[in-house]
Amino acid sequence: MSGCAIRSYAIDQAANAIAGQDFAAEDDVVLVREASAFYLKMSESLLRESPGNLQLAQSVAAGFTQYAYAFVAFEAEKTESVNAKAAFVLRERAARLYGRAHRHAMTALELSSPGIRQALNRPTFALPQHPSEQQVALAYWAAASWGGLISLSKDQPDVVADLPQAIRLAQWAWQAQPSYGQGALASLLGTFEAARPNGSVTQAAQYFDQALRDGAGAQAGPYVAKAESMALVAQDRVMFEQLLRQAIEVATRHRNLQNEVMRERAVWLLDMTDDLF
Repeated sequence: MSGCAIRSYAIDQAANAIAGQDFAAEDDVVLVREASAFYLKMSESLLRESPGNLQLAQSVAAGFTQYAYAFVAFEAEKTESVNAKAAFVLRERAARLYGRAHRHAMTALELSSPGIRQALNRPTFALPQHPSEQQVALAYWAAASWGGLISLSKDQPDVVADLPQAIRLAQWAWQAQPSYGQGALASLLGTFEAARPNGSVTQAAQYFDQALRDGAGAQAGPYVAKAESMALVAQDRVMFEQLLRQAIEVATRHRNLQNEVMRERAVWLLDMTDDLF
């Protein structure tokens, strides 16, 4: 029993150390990409040994979601015009990675609040009140990865049908901490609102505007999200280009990993403008 306790303690200490690693300040996307695979596999292995470690679960879910978005799904989009078969393979892989992230986040949420899955799937059931800061973070990554999976599964009605649950999960987190992620959560809700059937354009715009305020001019993501979810859908080319140029300007002034990923996407979208409009 003593040996088991020591092993458990060692695993928890290692898990906390891994979860504490922060790549956010790194602006070399290639370096992060090369380091991510080993980091994610090691983190996931530790999480299996310490499933109740919410900080580690958040780190793993965030890592898989960001890896899928920045390095796999984006590559699929860039590849589509030259090699449709390769793009399909990349999208399939991105969907699996999003699903992996979602499962890790939801497992941790269920462990911290038993019954949350059931409540989420039944609109008449109330979700737990007053989620902790870590639960808000887990809910954000669970919802974001869920949204990514849904966006790549348009030929699978059973997956697409989960959109209301993903939105409800994000709203649960937003009600507890609307400014989470310096506008990341509000931006996600704006994307969801713009994507859902009969979504409100006005409500989506309000979410994106809140995200821009919460980002205080230092987050490029909301500009890109608003450009794709609203300006592109409305075929407003002037607004589309303006938002993307603002994203590039913000990312240039505030160098970090997320902004660099968004800068690359904004540049690519601007290059694709003639095809998109």
